[in-house]
Amino acid sequence: MKIPKRIQPLVDDGLVDEVISQLMSGKEATVYVVRCGDEIRCAKVYKEAMKRSFKKAVQYQEGRKVRNSRRARAMEKGSKFGRDQQEAAWQNAEVDALYKLAAAGVRVPQPFGCYDGVLLMELVTDDEGDVAPRLNDVVMPAEHAIEDHRIVMQYIVRMLCAGVVHGDLSEFNVLVDDYGPVIIDLPQAVDASANNNAQRMFARDVDNMTAYYGQFAPELLSTKYAKEIWALYESGELTPDAELTGDFVESEEITDVSSIVDEIKAAFEEMQENQQRIKDAEECN
Repeated sequence: MKIPKRIQPLVDDGLVDEVISQLMSGKEATVYVVRCGDEIRCAKVYKEAMKRSFKKAVQYQEGRKVRNSRRARAMEKGSKFGRDQQEAAWQNAEVDALYKLAAAGVRVPQPFGCYDGVLLMELVTDDEGDVAPRLNDVVMPAEHAIEDHRIVMQYIVRMLCAGVVHGDLSEFNVLVDDYGPVIIDLPQAVDASANNNAQRMFARDVDNMTAYYGQFAPELLSTKYAKEIWALYESGELTPDAELTGDFVESEEITDVSSIVDEIKAAFEEMQENQQRIKDAEECN
Protein backbone atom coordinates (compact mmCIF):
# COMPACT_ATOMS: atom_id res chain seq x y z
CA MET A 1 0.00 0.00 0.00
CA LYS A 2 0.98 3.67 -0.30
CA ILE A 3 3.28 4.76 2.49
CA PRO A 4 1.50 7.18 4.88
CA LYS A 5 3.17 10.59 5.10
CA ARG A 6 3.92 10.22 8.82
CA ILE A 7 5.68 6.86 8.31
CA GLN A 8 7.79 7.99 5.33
CA PRO A 9 10.61 9.38 7.55
CA LEU A 10 10.92 5.96 9.23
CA VAL A 11 11.20 4.33 5.81
CA ASP A 12 13.84 6.89 4.82
CA ASP A 13 15.81 6.11 7.98
CA GLY A 14 15.59 2.36 7.46
CA LEU A 15 13.43 1.70 10.50
CA VAL A 16 10.52 0.47 8.37
CA ASP A 17 10.95 -1.47 5.12
CA GLU A 18 7.34 -1.85 4.03
CA VAL A 19 3.84 -0.77 5.04
CA ILE A 20 1.67 -3.85 4.58
CA SER A 21 -1.82 -2.68 5.56
CA GLN A 22 -3.89 -0.45 7.82
CA LEU A 23 -4.92 -2.40 10.91
CA MET A 24 -7.31 0.02 12.57
CA SER A 25 -8.14 3.69 13.11
CA GLY A 26 -9.21 4.89 16.54
CA LYS A 27 -9.89 8.06 18.45
CA GLU A 28 -6.24 8.92 19.05
CA ALA A 29 -4.27 7.00 16.42
CA THR A 30 -4.18 4.94 13.24
CA VAL A 31 -2.31 1.63 13.39
CA TYR A 32 -0.53 0.02 10.43
CA VAL A 33 1.05 -3.41 9.95
CA VAL A 34 4.64 -2.89 8.83
CA ARG A 35 7.71 -4.96 8.01
CA CYS A 36 10.96 -4.13 9.74
CA GLY A 37 13.61 -6.38 8.26
CA ASP A 38 12.40 -9.93 8.89
CA GLU A 39 9.97 -8.84 11.61
CA ILE A 40 6.30 -7.93 11.19
CA ARG A 41 5.41 -5.15 13.62
CA CYS A 42 2.85 -2.42 13.95
CA ALA A 43 3.26 1.33 13.63
CA LYS A 44 0.90 3.45 15.70
CA VAL A 45 0.57 6.91 14.15
CA TYR A 46 -0.80 9.35 16.69
CA LYS A 47 -3.34 11.85 15.44
CA GLU A 48 -2.65 15.53 15.99
CA ALA A 49 -4.31 17.00 19.06
CA MET A 50 -6.83 19.01 17.03
CA LYS A 51 -7.89 15.87 15.14
CA ARG A 52 -7.91 13.60 18.16
CA SER A 53 -11.32 12.93 19.71
CA PHE A 54 -10.07 11.69 23.08
CA LYS A 55 -12.32 13.45 25.57
CA LYS A 56 -11.08 15.48 28.54
CA ALA A 57 -7.40 14.83 27.83
CA VAL A 58 -6.44 17.41 30.47
CA GLN A 59 -7.73 15.10 33.20
CA TYR A 60 -5.32 12.41 32.08
CA GLN A 61 -2.34 14.74 31.86
CA GLU A 62 -2.70 15.94 35.45
CA GLY A 63 0.24 14.90 37.58
CA ARG A 64 2.57 14.06 34.68
CA LYS A 65 6.04 15.31 35.48
CA VAL A 66 8.21 17.20 32.99
CA ARG A 67 11.85 17.22 34.02
CA ASN A 68 12.90 20.12 31.79
CA SER A 69 11.75 23.33 33.53
CA ARG A 70 11.73 25.32 30.26
CA ARG A 71 9.40 22.79 28.67
CA ALA A 72 7.19 22.74 31.74
CA ARG A 73 6.81 26.55 31.69
CA ALA A 74 6.06 26.53 27.96
CA MET A 75 3.40 23.86 28.45
CA GLU A 76 1.78 25.90 31.19
CA LYS A 77 1.75 29.03 29.01
CA GLY A 78 0.27 27.19 26.03
CA SER A 79 2.73 28.57 23.48
CA LYS A 80 3.28 26.75 20.18
CA PHE A 81 6.46 25.27 21.58
CA GLY A 82 4.53 24.33 24.71
CA ARG A 83 1.77 22.66 22.70
CA ASP A 84 4.36 20.70 20.74
CA GLN A 85 5.95 19.57 23.98
CA GLN A 86 2.56 18.64 25.41
CA GLU A 87 1.89 16.52 22.35
CA ALA A 88 5.29 14.83 22.64
CA ALA A 89 4.61 14.11 26.31
CA TRP A 90 1.24 12.54 25.40
CA GLN A 91 2.89 10.23 22.86
CA ASN A 92 5.89 9.33 25.02
CA ALA A 93 3.59 8.48 27.93
CA GLU A 94 2.56 5.28 26.16
CA VAL A 95 6.16 4.20 25.55
CA ASP A 96 7.04 4.86 29.19
CA ALA A 97 3.97 2.96 30.39
CA LEU A 98 4.69 -0.02 28.14
CA TYR A 99 8.24 -0.40 29.47
CA LYS A 100 7.13 0.10 33.07
CA LEU A 101 4.25 -2.39 32.88
CA ALA A 102 6.27 -5.04 31.08
CA ALA A 103 8.82 -4.83 33.89
CA ALA A 104 5.96 -5.18 36.40
CA GLY A 105 4.76 -8.45 34.85
CA VAL A 106 1.85 -7.11 32.81
CA ARG A 107 1.38 -8.49 29.29
CA VAL A 108 1.64 -5.53 26.90
CA PRO A 109 3.05 -5.20 23.36
CA GLN A 110 6.82 -4.79 23.30
CA PRO A 111 7.74 -1.23 22.27
CA PHE A 112 10.62 -0.53 19.89
CA GLY A 113 10.62 3.27 20.13
CA CYS A 114 8.61 6.37 19.30
CA TYR A 115 9.77 8.50 16.37
CA ASP A 116 8.07 11.86 15.66
CA GLY A 117 4.64 10.66 16.68
CA VAL A 118 4.95 7.10 15.36
CA LEU A 119 5.24 4.28 17.88
CA LEU A 120 6.81 1.07 16.61
CA MET A 121 5.81 -1.96 18.66
CA GLU A 122 5.14 -5.67 18.63
CA LEU A 123 2.24 -6.95 16.56
CA VAL A 124 0.30 -9.32 18.82
CA THR A 125 -0.70 -12.44 16.86
CA ASP A 126 -2.04 -15.94 17.42
CA ASP A 127 -0.06 -19.11 16.77
CA GLU A 128 -1.05 -19.01 13.09
CA GLY A 129 0.40 -15.52 12.71
CA ASP A 130 -2.97 -13.81 12.37
CA VAL A 131 -3.56 -10.55 14.20
CA ALA A 132 -4.98 -11.25 17.67
CA PRO A 133 -8.62 -10.18 18.06
CA ARG A 134 -9.79 -7.54 20.48
CA LEU A 135 -11.68 -8.81 23.50
CA ASN A 136 -14.97 -7.31 22.29
CA ASP A 137 -14.87 -9.75 19.35
CA VAL A 138 -14.36 -12.80 21.57
CA VAL A 139 -17.07 -15.11 22.94
CA MET A 140 -16.11 -17.55 25.68
CA PRO A 141 -17.53 -20.12 28.09
CA ALA A 142 -18.10 -19.12 31.73
CA GLU A 143 -15.02 -20.87 33.11
CA HIS A 144 -12.83 -19.17 30.50
CA ALA A 145 -14.33 -15.77 31.35
CA ILE A 146 -13.70 -16.29 35.06
CA GLU A 147 -10.07 -17.26 34.44
CA ASP A 148 -9.35 -14.38 32.07
CA HIS A 149 -11.09 -11.93 34.42
CA ARG A 150 -8.81 -13.16 37.21
CA ILE A 151 -5.77 -12.58 35.00
CA VAL A 152 -6.90 -9.06 34.06
CA MET A 153 -7.53 -8.21 37.74
CA GLN A 154 -4.00 -9.41 38.47
CA TYR A 155 -2.64 -7.18 35.71
CA ILE A 156 -4.62 -4.23 37.07
CA VAL A 157 -3.14 -4.85 40.52
CA ARG A 158 0.38 -4.97 39.11
CA MET A 159 -0.26 -1.76 37.18
CA LEU A 160 -1.42 -0.03 40.35
CA CYS A 161 1.58 -1.32 42.29
CA ALA A 162 3.72 0.25 39.54
CA GLY A 163 1.86 3.52 40.08
CA VAL A 164 -0.13 3.33 36.84
CA VAL A 165 -3.87 3.47 36.13
CA HIS A 166 -4.82 2.66 32.53
CA GLY A 167 -7.59 5.26 32.50
CA ASP A 168 -9.47 3.92 29.46
CA LEU A 169 -9.50 0.15 29.96
CA SER A 170 -12.33 -1.75 28.32
CA GLU A 171 -12.94 -4.73 26.03
CA PHE A 172 -11.76 -2.51 23.16
CA ASN A 173 -8.29 -2.06 24.72
CA VAL A 174 -7.49 -5.71 25.38
CA LEU A 175 -6.23 -8.20 22.79
CA VAL A 176 -6.59 -11.96 23.22
CA ASP A 177 -3.95 -14.30 21.81
CA ASP A 178 -3.41 -18.00 22.48
CA TYR A 179 -1.85 -17.20 25.87
CA GLY A 180 -4.56 -14.88 27.19
CA PRO A 181 -5.26 -11.14 27.54
CA VAL A 182 -2.82 -8.42 26.41
CA ILE A 183 -3.35 -4.82 27.60
CA ILE A 184 -3.02 -2.16 24.88
CA ASP A 185 -3.58 1.59 24.26
CA LEU A 186 -1.86 3.47 27.07
CA PRO A 187 -1.22 7.10 26.00
CA GLN A 188 -3.76 8.29 28.56
CA ALA A 189 -2.30 6.24 31.46
CA VAL A 190 -2.27 8.29 34.66
CA ASP A 191 -0.09 8.50 37.75
CA ALA A 192 -2.06 6.78 40.51
CA SER A 193 -0.69 8.99 43.27
CA ALA A 194 -0.49 12.34 41.46
CA ASN A 195 -3.78 12.49 39.55
CA ASN A 196 -6.90 13.51 41.46
CA ASN A 197 -9.04 11.52 39.03
CA ALA A 198 -7.06 8.29 39.45
CA GLN A 199 -9.44 6.52 41.83
CA ARG A 200 -12.48 7.25 39.68
CA MET A 201 -10.68 6.14 36.52
CA PHE A 202 -9.41 3.02 38.26
CA ALA A 203 -12.91 2.04 39.37
CA ARG A 204 -14.22 2.58 35.86
CA ASP A 205 -11.45 0.39 34.39
CA VAL A 206 -12.24 -2.47 36.78
CA ASP A 207 -16.00 -2.14 36.35
CA ASN A 208 -15.68 -2.11 32.54
CA MET A 209 -13.73 -5.35 32.54
CA THR A 210 -16.02 -7.01 35.08
CA ALA A 211 -19.10 -6.02 33.10
CA TYR A 212 -17.71 -7.53 29.90
CA TYR A 213 -16.63 -10.84 31.40
CA GLY A 214 -19.85 -10.84 33.42
CA GLN A 215 -21.79 -11.37 30.20
CA PHE A 216 -20.41 -14.90 30.14
CA ALA A 217 -20.09 -15.48 33.89
CA PRO A 218 -22.89 -13.49 35.65
CA GLU A 219 -21.50 -14.31 39.10
CA LEU A 220 -18.72 -11.79 38.42
CA LEU A 221 -21.23 -8.94 38.33
CA SER A 222 -21.69 -9.00 42.11
CA THR A 223 -17.97 -8.69 42.87
CA LYS A 224 -16.37 -5.55 44.29
CA TYR A 225 -12.80 -5.77 43.05
CA ALA A 226 -12.42 -2.02 42.47
CA LYS A 227 -13.17 -1.16 46.09
CA GLU A 228 -11.17 -4.10 47.45
CA ILE A 229 -8.05 -3.30 45.41
CA TRP A 230 -8.15 0.46 46.03
CA ALA A 231 -8.63 -0.03 49.77
CA LEU A 232 -5.53 -2.25 49.86
CA TYR A 233 -3.63 0.34 47.81
CA GLU A 234 -4.60 3.23 50.09
CA SER A 235 -3.63 1.25 53.20
CA GLY A 236 -0.24 0.33 51.69
CA GLU A 237 -1.09 -3.37 51.78
CA LEU A 238 -1.39 -3.99 48.03
CA THR A 239 1.26 -6.29 46.54
CA PRO A 240 1.74 -7.40 42.90
CA ASP A 241 0.57 -10.93 43.72
CA ALA A 242 -2.16 -10.01 46.20
CA GLU A 243 -4.80 -12.70 46.73
CA LEU A 244 -8.11 -11.07 45.88
CA THR A 245 -11.57 -12.19 46.93
CA GLY A 246 -13.83 -9.78 45.08
CA ASP A 247 -15.51 -8.99 48.38
CA PHE A 248 -15.52 -5.69 50.17
CA VAL A 249 -17.39 -4.82 53.36
CA GLU A 250 -18.60 -1.24 53.39
CA SER A 251 -18.11 0.68 56.62
CA GLU A 252 -21.24 0.41 58.73
CA GLU A 253 -20.40 3.58 60.62
CA ILE A 254 -22.87 6.31 59.70
CA THR A 255 -21.62 9.79 60.18
CA ASP A 256 -24.02 11.92 62.19
CA VAL A 257 -23.64 15.16 60.23
CA SER A 258 -25.95 17.14 62.50
CA SER A 259 -23.96 16.23 65.63
CA ILE A 260 -20.72 17.30 63.95
CA VAL A 261 -22.28 20.62 62.98
CA ASP A 262 -23.46 21.08 66.57
CA GLU A 263 -19.96 20.37 67.87
CA ILE A 264 -18.43 22.89 65.47
CA LYS A 265 -21.03 25.48 66.43
CA ALA A 266 -20.43 24.89 70.15
CA ALA A 267 -16.68 25.19 69.71
CA PHE A 268 -17.12 28.46 67.78
CA GLU A 269 -19.41 29.88 70.46
CA GLU A 270 -16.93 28.87 73.18
CA MET A 271 -14.13 30.61 71.25
CA GLN A 272 -16.23 33.79 71.00
CA GLU A 273 -16.96 33.66 74.73
CA ASN A 274 -13.26 33.28 75.54
CA GLN A 275 -12.39 36.22 73.28
CA GLN A 276 -15.06 38.33 74.99
CA ARG A 277 -13.75 37.44 78.47
CA ILE A 278 -10.23 38.43 77.42
CA LYS A 279 -11.55 41.71 76.02
CA ASP A 280 -13.51 42.44 79.22
CA ALA A 281 -10.47 41.68 81.35
CA GLU A 282 -8.32 44.06 79.30
CA GLU A 283 -10.90 46.85 79.67
CA CYS A 284 -11.01 46.37 83.46
CA ASN A 285 -7.24 46.77 83.62
